[in-house]
Amino acid sequence: MAKDLVRTRQHVKKFIMMKANIQAVALKVQTLKSQDAMAQAMKGVTRAMRSMNRQLNLPQIQKIMSDFERQSEIMEMKEEMMSDAIDDAMGEGDEEEETEQVVQQSDDRSMSEDLNKLPTAADALNNATREGQRQPQASMAVVAGGSGGNNNVGDVDADLQARLENLRRE
Repeated sequence: MAKDLVRTRQHVKKFIMMKANIQAVALKVQTLKSQDAMAQAMKGVTRAMRSMNRQLNLPQIQKIMSDFERQSEIMEMKEEMMSDAIDDAMGEGDEEEETEQVVQQSDDRSMSEDLNKLPTAADALNNATREGQRQPQASMAVVAGGSGGNNNVGDVDADLQARLENLRRE
């Protein structure tokens, strides 16, 4: 009975090995079928491409494209002429001039606002005067010639001269 048990186990192992081998062969067969199907599909595509390349006449296609471009340009010119004629007939030509005037007015307003935001000469003089007050008063009096800076322009000139003298000393 022990012999039968050992023999049965060996047969089971052999059957398992045979089953695995059969599954491996089946997998290989399926892979080969897939590769064959791919080759057949590529063969069909190659035939179709060859047929299309034979039918394709490049000079003829270039001529067709050139004619298309020419006709398209002619169509655009005719469309523009028709549009101009309709505008002239309807009196809508003034619309362009009005549009340009509105755009110009808008640009003028924008430019005016931008210019108003820029600093003026008076602002620069005031800033220079404020900076001049930070300088030592003695050096400004000497440079200004003892005038004491009664007018703004003289003060600004004196301030600039004092600053120049300070820079020269350094």
